[in-house]
Amino acid sequence: MAVLKFRVYLEEDEAIYRDIVIKHQQTFQDLHFAILKAYEFDSKHPATFYRSNDNWLRGREISFARYDKMYKAEPLMMSETLIGSEIMDPSQKFIYEYDFAKHWVFLIELINVSKEENSKLTYPATSRSEGIGPQQYGTKSLLGDKFADIEEKYDLNEAADGFGEEGEERESDGDDDDDMDLGEEQNEDFE
Repeated sequence: MAVLKFRVYLEEDEAIYRDIVIKHQQTFQDLHFAILKAYEFDSKHPATFYRSNDNWLRGREISFARYDKMYKAEPLMMSETLIGSEIMDPSQKFIYEYDFAKHWVFLIELINVSKEENSKLTYPATSRSEGIGPQQYGTKSLLGDKFADIEEKYDLNEAADGFGEEGEERESDGDDDDDMDLGEEQNEDFE
């Protein structure tokens, strides 16, 4: 049985990709769930594949369900379409779109065909992960929620305007009206 290896790129950044191995007799629905798992996305949104060419033009649609939209031709259904049946050349390409409102688009390229299965793997499987994947529902820094705590603790916004003198401390007599913002004070020195 043939094992296909697909490289699944994030459309916006080719440095972020996942390699997924899958048997040629598995369905596009299996590939759909493997991509979502590899990128740590949930499966709550509509999705579709498009057969593609070297120029990444969208061809025949292979859809998770029949959606309320205009189709040029009736889509194939992911659950019924074997991956091997849609491989037309050795570097076959597909486009995968997930969550039509957010427009997550992934470019998929066949990069290897093997006749040997790995008995230690349950197919489909992610065989390689490169780059930090996007957050499905917004952006997070590498520190995630902890960054907000650091920002608040050290008040990073106040210090962003400039640097103070070594040993310089702000004096406060409790009357906030007399205190000048550090950023304003430093800007006066450079004018």
